[in-house]
Formats: sequence, structure tokens, C-alpha cells
Amino acid sequence: MAKKETPFEKIQRLVSSQDTIRNIATSAHIHHGKTALTDNLLAAAGMMSEKLAGDLEGGMQTWQHSDEQERLLTVDAANVSMAHTLEGKEYLVNLIDTPGHVDFSGNVTRAMRAIDGTIVLVCASEGIMPQTETVMKQALRERVKPILFINKVDRLIKELKLTPEAMQERFMKVIEHFNLLIEQIAEPQFREKWKVSVADGSVIFGSARDNWALSLAYMKKKGVGFKDVISLYDGSMTEEERKKWVWDKAPLFEVLLDSVVKHLPSPVEAQKYRIPKIWASGDLESEFGKGLLACDKNAEVAFVITNTIIESRSGKEINAGRLFSGTLKEGMEVYLNNDKKKQRIQQVLVYNGIKPEQMSSVPAGNVLAITGLVSQPGETITEKPEEPFENIKHIFDPVITKSITVPKPQDLPKLIEVLKKVAKEDPTLKIEINEETGENLMSGMGELHLEIIENRIKTEKGVEVKTSEPIVVYRETVSKKGTDGEGKSPNKHNLFFIQVEPLEDSVYQAIKNNELPERRFKKREEEIWKKLNELGISNDEARQYIDIYKECVIINKIKGEVHIGEVIELVMDGIEQVINAGTLAREPCTKLKINLTDMKLHEDAIHRGPAQVYPAVRDSIRASIATAGPCLYEPVQTLLVEGPLEFMGELTKLVQSKRGQILDIEQGAGHVTVKVKLPVAEMIGLASQLRSATEGRGTFSMIDQTFEKVPMSIQGEVIAKIRQRKGLADNE
Repeated sequence: MAKKETPFEKIQRLVSSQDTIRNIATSAHIHHGKTALTDNLLAAAGMMSEKLAGDLEGGMQTWQHSDEQERLLTVDAANVSMAHTLEGKEYLVNLIDTPGHVDFSGNVTRAMRAIDGTIVLVCASEGIMPQTETVMKQALRERVKPILFINKVDRLIKELKLTPEAMQERFMKVIEHFNLLIEQIAEPQFREKWKVSVADGSVIFGSARDNWALSLAYMKKKGVGFKDVISLYDGSMTEEERKKWVWDKAPLFEVLLDSVVKHLPSPVEAQKYRIPKIWASGDLESEFGKGLLACDKNAEVAFVITNTIIESRSGKEINAGRLFSGTLKEGMEVYLNNDKKKQRIQQVLVYNGIKPEQMSSVPAGNVLAITGLVSQPGETITEKPEEPFENIKHIFDPVITKSITVPKPQDLPKLIEVLKKVAKEDPTLKIEINEETGENLMSGMGELHLEIIENRIKTEKGVEVKTSEPIVVYRETVSKKGTDGEGKSPNKHNLFFIQVEPLEDSVYQAIKNNELPERRFKKREEEIWKKLNELGISNDEARQYIDIYKECVIINKIKGEVHIGEVIELVMDGIEQVINAGTLAREPCTKLKINLTDMKLHEDAIHRGPAQVYPAVRDSIRASIATAGPCLYEPVQTLLVEGPLEFMGELTKLVQSKRGQILDIEQGAGHVTVKVKLPVAEMIGLASQLRSATEGRGTFSMIDQTFEKVPMSIQGEVIAKIRQRKGLADNE
């Protein structure tokens, strides 16, 4: 008798057949059951004892950090691979479990780059929540196809005691809402194609905790209906019988993976339409481009890193990501396109369950990990220099900052090293290290995000740290058209004239929605000119765009200056320095339109180096901003605050005491949902105040985040506070 193949040997065999690979993720609102689902799938694939699966107290299998067990949250995205058989064919499913809490949505965005399809979980009793929408925005923006899993159906039966008809009505509501979201968010060519329906089996119902699931296709196959499911919970079966029935008639893993294999695309299929979107600046006609579109394992290597893990024992980096074309082999030399340097790969690893295992080579279309490179998420790895993939765009910017210091001065070098490591593991975290003042700043998506990072530095990296009160990040901009600012270089031989005005709303929105790329432009950018024309920018002006940087635009209106080509890069550098730190309080600028109107340069190149150009450009743009009504914008978040009905008065009082605007109040059975807009500056400590106002029963989740003008009455005070904190003198 032949020896039974181990799961790993099976995965080794399936890695090279591209049509049968599925790269997927789970995504949902917090606590809607993603990790429990992943655990069940693993159990079925024979990786984990079934008794442990989905047991919160025992700790989930994919929770690798101790802080995840304590808070019962998934923070990082964990990778999992397993084999599945459908109609006699074997498939390899690579699954990434993603976090649902809004502060960690950066991990979700990065996971989306590596996959082609996602299972969106929605809780049957709560329906579609704000975070579900955020996750779908992230998926559809990367052209990832969703299918719907309605989870926690056991709650409808046990807690709400619904009849089969009432249950179906509730399901229809969720499905309609889900399809409506697809219609609103997806690009036109996918709107109809990607809608889910019960009939074709792209909607699944079930309970990840109790290990069962059903889809219409599967109900027909086994002859089961909702009435049978209800009988699971009416106490007529013993625990053993119930487990056996579930395993025979409605096993979660089989129903779910059947649907994944049927409805979600293979890498070969998906790359045809995903590559033009995520590699938009590349040339699809080139050899490299053709290899990407075809997911060709004989073409040149293209590997995108989506996650970096630093092993705590050895301190070496493991980079996980997706291989879009070519074949990665141990020991091969590769080129890092963003860092512009060559490095050598040591090992190539594929996931067996959650454990990475070594292989000698892996072909295109897989999610895998490599060691030996020192790099960071978002890097494109090839064999020779190529156009890198589009930056991975996160939906929200970091808005809360804490300064971080060590009590013992001798720990400072250690702290700096740890901060650099942490920043690599989590790119949504912005770290600013100031060697001169010894002040180190970390900015994140919210209080919880920073709290967890701080905790990790203490426990996993073993550095004792102190952090300040949270500080809010503001933005600076102008309110009207300024006059030309004149800047003279220190040697008095070069003059620059720059004029600043507010950027048109249409262009600003297009940059925000990622329709216009943030980079410096080359000679002929037909695509971009066309896009600008659609937004109402005249043809002449569109051709003068030379740089889009952090939601600001630089336009070159100078004619007839011979030497402009030699200094234009320096001028853009100088302007970018001011965009990074504006005039009012050295906060980043936004929504500026910066026109270069004139410059007079010295004949001799030696008299117009960086030391001459930078100060002149900075003076010039600052002079113009001063005449253009400079003002501060503060981050404002739209929140959904939920709590019991009797605390409605307390909730509205709390919101109004924090300069909040109430947008909408909805009353349900015994509870109330208030939609509010709150300045982030007033939100610090909101979680604990909300709990005390509602006896611990209130929660809030973030829907959206924008920047709005700080009221004139307090602008002066805010600026003074920031300047004092940064130690700026009055004339700086």
C-alpha cells in the first residue's frame, strides 16, 4: 500500500499548477468571526486538532503574538495554506486572515495586494457594519472579487428564535445591502459580474463557531434545509450526534472551499484584469508586462512584498508576498526597485498551515515568503530594473502622534533600532527619529493602534519606554490666491518667483481617490493630461504639471529660461521641503497649487547649486503663502456611536461637549445609533468617557476621515500650542 501523502508533500505538488491555485483572504467587521473561520478550515485540512478549533479561550491558532490572545483581537495578517478537492480535482488555497478593527486596516490593505478573491463575513444579527464597507472599499480598489459568508446564524435561532421564513427575509436584506455596496464602489466593468446571489452559491450561511455552513448548491447536493439546521439547536440531539450530523451534512470547510474554488478566480485569470490596475505606470506591451498579464512562470521574476516579519530570536527578516511572474529559486540574485540595489535570496518558503516550510523553487501565482533580503512592504523585486508596482495606498492617514523616550539614556541606541524594526513590520505607522533633540515620534491610526505598538516594544523587544500624551497631526493650506513671492539666493545671483493658490476640488479629490498618481512627471503623460481635461483643467495648464506630492500640485509656467532643466529637480526638492513643513506651525501642507511663474539664473552652473537654490525657493514660496490667507485644517472623523436607548441624552451631551456635529440618529429596539463628526483633537480619551457615560455598554467605530478647517476663533491658540511644543521661536 502506498504511503499516505503528508499535507506538506501535497502542497509541494500543487504549488506548480497555476489553474488550481486560489489566493484569498477573510475580511469583515471586528468580532464577526474571521479568525474562528480560518481555524476551522485549518482543522479540516488536518493541521490542527479539531477540538481546539474556534476556541477563543484556548487562543486561536493564527494569533502569534501574546497581545492578541489578551485582547481577543487579530492584529497582524496571518498566512495559511491548505489543499482541497472538488469534483476529483485538487486545489491549493492560500488564505490570509486579516484584522477587522479599524486601527489595523493597514494590514488589510496590504493583504489585498497579494490575493485575488476575498470571503466577506457578515454577522447575521448585526448586518453590514461600517468596517465591512471599509474592507470592501479596500478589496474593490485592488480589484479583488468578493463572496459573502453570513456568519453567526446560530444567534438567529438561539437568541432571536426566528422561523425559517423570517431567517430568509433577514438574509435577503443583507444580500441586497451587500450588492448595493458593490454597485456603489466597484468599477463599472465589474458591477454586474461581481454581485453575489444565493442561486449560484456565491452566498453561504453558517456558524463558524459550530462548524457548519450551507449554500444553495450544497443543500441540493445533500438534500438539507433550514428546518434541519434549526433542529440542531432545539435540544433533541446530544452533543455527539450534533457533531456527527454537522460533519456529514454541512461541514463548514467543504461548503466554503467549494464556493471559493467555484467563484473566486485563479491567478492566471485574475492577473489579466488586476495587473493593469496595480501596475498602472508600467508598459503592458513590454516583455515584462506580458509575463505579468499571463502569470508566466518562465518570464522575469516579479514579486511584491506585502508583509515583513522580523523573527525575535534570530532577528532576521522574513518577507511575505505574492509572486506575479517568473520562478523564485534559492540563492538567486534579485533587484530591489525602490531601494535600487541588488541582494541575494537565501530561502524560499511556502506556508504549510501557519508554519513556513522550505522549498528549492516556487513558480508564479503563489503567496509565499523569502528570507535573505533586507527590505520593506510595497517593494517590487525583479531580476533587472523594471517599473515598480503602484504604491499600496492605505485608506486613512495616521492622525495621532505620541513622542516616545527611554528613561535610561544608555537605552537610546537600542530604542532607535527597535523603532526602525517596528516601522518595517507595520508601514501604516509613521516613525520620525530626530537625532538632534533625541525626540522620537510615532504616528498611528488611533489610540488602540499606538497602545498595542507601545506594548509590543515593551514585551517583545524588551525596551522600557515612556510615551507622551497623544498629539494630533494638523495640515496647513491657503484660502485664497496669493501674490508672487520673490526669493533671492544667498549669493544674490538667482531669483525665483512662485505663486500659491488653493488647488481645485476636482483635482484634489482625484488625487485622494488615487486616480492621479503622486510622483514627478516625465515628458509626455497623455493619460494624465486626458484625466486632467476631464476634471476641467485647460489643455495648456495640464501640460505644465510637473509634480504631484502629498496632495499638492507643482506647475511650471516658465517660458524661455535656458538652464531650467538643470535646476528643476532642485526647485521641486525645495518646494517639497515646504510642503512637508508649512509656514504656520511646520505641519504638512495639503491642497496647494504651486505655480512657478519666473526665475532668473546665473550663467555659471557652479553658482546655482543646492545651497543657493533651496533657500531661495523656500523663501519665495513662504512669501507667497503669507499673502494667500494661510489656515490650519484638523482631522475630523465620522463615527458611529452605539449604546442603549436610555443613554441617548448622555451620548448627545458627550458629543456636543467635544465640538461634535450630530449627523443622524437612528433608534432600534432598545438601542440607539448616533452618527457624528468629531475633531480628532477632542477624541483623545473618548473610549473611556463613552464607557462611563453608558455604564460600559457603548461602542464606537470609524466610518470616514477628512480634514476640515479649524474654527478661526481657536486657530491662533492651536498654532501657538504646536509652536511651543516644537520649540519654534516667534520669527522662525
